[in-house]
Amino acid sequence: MTVTLAIIGRPNVGKSTLFNRLAGKRLAIVEDRPGVTRDRRFAPGSLADLEFQLIDTAGFEDETGTTLPARMRAQTEAAIDEADICLFVMDARTGVTGLDEQFAAILRKKNKPIILLANKSEGKGGDDGRMEAYSLGFGDPLGISAEHGEGLTELYQALRAHWPEDDIPKEEGEVPPLRMAIVGRPNAGKSTLINTLLQQERLVTGPEAGITRDAVAVNWVYEDREIRLVDTAGMRKRAKIDDPLEKMSVADSLRAIRLAEVVVVLLDATHPFEDQDLSIIDLCEREGRAVVVVLSKWDLVDEPQAMLAEYKKRFTELLPQVKGAELVALSAQTGWGLDRLMPSVMEAYRQWNARVKTPDLNVWLQTAIDRHPAPVVNGRRIRPKYISQTKTRPPTFILMASKADRLPDSYRRYLINGIRDTFDIWGTPIRLWVRGGKNPYADKADQRKR
Repeated sequence: MTVTLAIIGRPNVGKSTLFNRLAGKRLAIVEDRPGVTRDRRFAPGSLADLEFQLIDTAGFEDETGTTLPARMRAQTEAAIDEADICLFVMDARTGVTGLDEQFAAILRKKNKPIILLANKSEGKGGDDGRMEAYSLGFGDPLGISAEHGEGLTELYQALRAHWPEDDIPKEEGEVPPLRMAIVGRPNAGKSTLINTLLQQERLVTGPEAGITRDAVAVNWVYEDREIRLVDTAGMRKRAKIDDPLEKMSVADSLRAIRLAEVVVVLLDATHPFEDQDLSIIDLCEREGRAVVVVLSKWDLVDEPQAMLAEYKKRFTELLPQVKGAELVALSAQTGWGLDRLMPSVMEAYRQWNARVKTPDLNVWLQTAIDRHPAPVVNGRRIRPKYISQTKTRPPTFILMASKADRLPDSYRRYLINGIRDTFDIWGTPIRLWVRGGKNPYADKADQRKR
């Protein structure tokens, strides 16, 4: 059985761009104006190990009769009827519109799995619109960027949750393999590390930079848990890349990061924490991946004890966004320190899946507010009211507050650090979204009381 995905939504939200992304080639015309797509377009697509049939659709219009928009709407409704799963795309930068709400009302009447995608979520420009998307009633909106390929791991997990059991690719173990990408600057020792873990010369290594060009996946078993190791090409600053082949290699490395669950970032211990190292770690955090930082080539460091203390201090100062991430010193050549790598990876993965109960969160929130009240804006204090965790991978929370759009980043950081300290969540990004309006869980609580 081939699973069919219909990509649906109002005009100009990025449906055709997503269609091209999942199809792996430019099949649909993409223009920055509505109404380019008019007919249903079919194509095979894939995401990691899932394969499916895609349907690109015309933008949904509130039209009936025999007009062209009405005929385009009929094509979209036919695609919904044909689909096994619907990908409902909205524009996170525009926010929820009346047409989105009308379309959502129609979709709720269909007996179809719906995955809500808040497209154009790159950067912070789409944060508010993504939060508005909760009002459509399809659960957690997945923040994606069809143009830049962001959010594909979250889409993959959402698809697997709805996938017919007979069509889920079978793995050797009882659980899917943990996807672990090894990234870093050229010649940081990525391939050597993988060869040492595998205890075989599986990947070509040498003193020359740039030997690895493709992201190469290798299956490996660690303590009865299957791991999918992905070796990647070294990543240099964009301004230094002239070779088109190297550009494609780096693009492959970026895709490996986005599809990974844990990213191991290798720093050359003889000159760590260069600007490119910091940029790679920051990218992993922005992509929401669990991070383990490795100081490789540790056998070449003089005074290792003193240098390790110094590097840990610099790590904390330079990378507060990954506070508490593991910093592991090792030598892949000699095997020194290698026994500390995988326990750190498994702990980072556990933290990435951490979940906190809502009552515990709200007890903590009241204590945090009492200790350090939110600031005053225009003579009135911002009042955080309620907090709940909406998802894991990475841990993501929604805070309901008055004047939500005025809450400063410094207070948001205070709350995130409080969550880390109180609930022992380290080495993984934490997302905290702030919304105004009513408590979205109050109605559910009232219904349970009845």
